[in-house]
Amino acid sequence: MSTSRRNILAGVAGTVAATATVGGTAHAADRTGTGSAATGAADAGRPAAGGRTPTKEPFGKLPDGTGVDRWSLENGGIRMKVLSYGGTIQSLEIPDRFGRYANVSLGYDTIEEYLAGTTYFGALIGRYGNRIAKGQFTLDGTTYQLPVNDGPNSLHGGTQGFDKRIWDITPFVDRSGVGLVLEYVSADGEMGYPGTLTVRVTYTLTADRTWRIEYEATTDKPTVVNLTNHTYFNLAGEGSGDIYGHELTLDAARYTPIDATLIPTGELAQVRGTPFDFRAGKPVGRDIRTGNDQLHKAQGYDHNWVFDKGSTDEPKLVAALRDPESGRALRIATTEPGVQFYSGNFLDGTLTGTSGRIYRQGDGLALETQHFPDSPNQPSFPSTVLRPGETYRTTTEYLFHA
Repeated sequence: MSTSRRNILAGVAGTVAATATVGGTAHAADRTGTGSAATGAADAGRPAAGGRTPTKEPFGKLPDGTGVDRWSLENGGIRMKVLSYGGTIQSLEIPDRFGRYANVSLGYDTIEEYLAGTTYFGALIGRYGNRIAKGQFTLDGTTYQLPVNDGPNSLHGGTQGFDKRIWDITPFVDRSGVGLVLEYVSADGEMGYPGTLTVRVTYTLTADRTWRIEYEATTDKPTVVNLTNHTYFNLAGEGSGDIYGHELTLDAARYTPIDATLIPTGELAQVRGTPFDFRAGKPVGRDIRTGNDQLHKAQGYDHNWVFDKGSTDEPKLVAALRDPESGRALRIATTEPGVQFYSGNFLDGTLTGTSGRIYRQGDGLALETQHFPDSPNQPSFPSTVLRPGETYRTTTEYLFHA
């Protein structure tokens, strides 16, 4: 690692170590109470100021009459609102260098806009995050067909992925912080995927201004799984303009080039000497308009970076993002081997966000920690197969500061 990267990424190494969870678990099975048990845990652990049990309110209804809840939680200087629809982060407020709060995630004001949208703002993504070529994969000799919803490919679990499901949510306050346990059971055959998949995702706000996401899943038949979160960040505040001036660092010497349909070719290409080299940190927009074939294909960045660390049992620091104007900054630690960096290329001015301002190209970016796109069809990529008796576990931590 270069000296400059070490300076950018190492500053929170102690924080990451202090908050990392071995094997991606944090005793989520114990987080089932909202009454005296949860309060007792809070008293024993003394989480940070603001460590109150999350509250909920109605957020409209689905066309079939199913109610959608919005949960509000706060801890460590972070304020968050989460929808039961898609486990969606509707807003994420953090302070700037002067202590002024702003919502740094893109989103909508109404459930109707989320129902009509195709942007996945803030949503939990599954059963398989990212793209699967031609909506097909073969597992143990059987070929499975998925819905095609992104050109010729299947994207983010299909037409009715986890982002469009109602999640059961249980709040908690304990020694680790304040948060929500989100649960969903995906039936065998849902969106073409084999096996009944039981999913548990835990959002935790810790005392040190960290948002931790822990993913767990089990299955009763062999299947493929790749869970992630699709929050679009703009550290200057959503609706404030583009993110091209944000400074991004990725600890990745390789990335996965794509074909014309945005499916990886199978190559693990070196970033050195290309617009994809973020190892020393640089503004997102510095090279985004260069005459690079890969950037032409995606109309910007929409690629998977391969972390130098590979898959790990504990979250390791891999990325940093900073807005020079507000001073807000974000560092990311994960157990995952890759990240899909998407520079908001397809935001086209037709959507209005929570600020009442329209979103144009580049007004937010996503950093989706993950296994690689199309892994079920790419034998050289890390496997995403989950079998009965195994537990899928990954953890990602977003550490905010100013």
